[in-house]
Amino acid sequence: MEMAIDTPSPAPSAASPAPSAAAGRQTRAAESVRLEHQLVRVPLEVLRATARTNHRLAEKEIAAVLSSASSVSAPDAVDHLTSLVSRLHGLKRKMEEGARAEELQVQRCRARLDRLAAASAGDDGEWEDIRLKRILVDYMLRMSYYDTATKLAETSGIQDLVDIDVFLDAKRVIDSLQNKEITPALAWCAENKSRLKKSKSKLEFLLRLQEFVELVRAKNFLPAIAYGRKYLAPWGCTHMKELQHVTASLVFRSNTNCVPYKVLFEQNQWETLVDQFKQEFYKLYGMTLEPQLNIYLQAGLTALKTPFCFEGNCPKEDPLSLVGFRKLAEPLPFSKQHHSKLVCHITKELMDTENPPLVLPNGYVYSTKALDEMAKKNGGKITCPRTGAVYNYTELVKAYIS
Repeated sequence: MEMAIDTPSPAPSAASPAPSAAAGRQTRAAESVRLEHQLVRVPLEVLRATARTNHRLAEKEIAAVLSSASSVSAPDAVDHLTSLVSRLHGLKRKMEEGARAEELQVQRCRARLDRLAAASAGDDGEWEDIRLKRILVDYMLRMSYYDTATKLAETSGIQDLVDIDVFLDAKRVIDSLQNKEITPALAWCAENKSRLKKSKSKLEFLLRLQEFVELVRAKNFLPAIAYGRKYLAPWGCTHMKELQHVTASLVFRSNTNCVPYKVLFEQNQWETLVDQFKQEFYKLYGMTLEPQLNIYLQAGLTALKTPFCFEGNCPKEDPLSLVGFRKLAEPLPFSKQHHSKLVCHITKELMDTENPPLVLPNGYVYSTKALDEMAKKNGGKITCPRTGAVYNYTELVKAYIS
């Protein structure tokens, strides 16, 4: 017996006119736009970060120039002023580069807003095609298939609708962590210190802990103690338990068999740091923590997931017969089916009052039409196609659908 959700919408009355195609398109567009928060948020966050960087650079350089100009002495005034002019020219070049970077992000924001506007006015097929390609590029970037994602974006002409450059910046930090280097990740934390602090991120603390552990692993105990006093002590008020746990590694050393401390020296700690960085990176730019492809697939799997899908005889036509889809569906609840259709396993036809279901002694259910035809061909004998058991037609029991 196969189950399928059946939730038909009420038929419109003759008096009420059918909704226009434009109204239907606007409704679908409104539903689609609710899932497109990331599309506009990412370039906006990059624009804000670029503007802040340019502002800080200008303030720093101008303050340094004014301070230096106020201390000019008569003997070397010309050389000193020439140096200041050269410095200001350098600042001008940097500000022009920053302005171009800001304009690029403004262009991307405009392109993405136009894309959202096209959802209610453009071709539905073209909109869905572009959205699918964006979702695939997002998935590839998160899975580190950077070259493939770039190629798809270029061939589809959607460079302004995807965030390849943002992920490439993150790739530099991820590669360094995979190579057991902390410095680029700490530099990233310093660049985004205020926003990370606002979100109560502990990424920098975890990076500092790992650097301390590496000093202990290398048996540089005095430098490790000095490092802890300088960089770990300020975190004591909020992360005292973790701090005490890690500093005790000075006593146990890297070759300890004590499990609570042995785990600190395992290589998978670096993978944990990579995962933590990715989570903070996604939060910082307003991205979904899961790939959008997974979210859309799970939305569909929620409607399909039933206990029957996880039995050994799950039909191959069911997407949940595949291991990958089952893994995605694990955290999802079973679908709540108020109205169901019974479909015959043999004929694939609907079982209803005109074609009622019949129950075999082994519990399997098939349509009357299918079993009648089988009985006529086999002298009143019925063979269960799933188990191979043979029964007399008279042994069948009619089932009633409530």
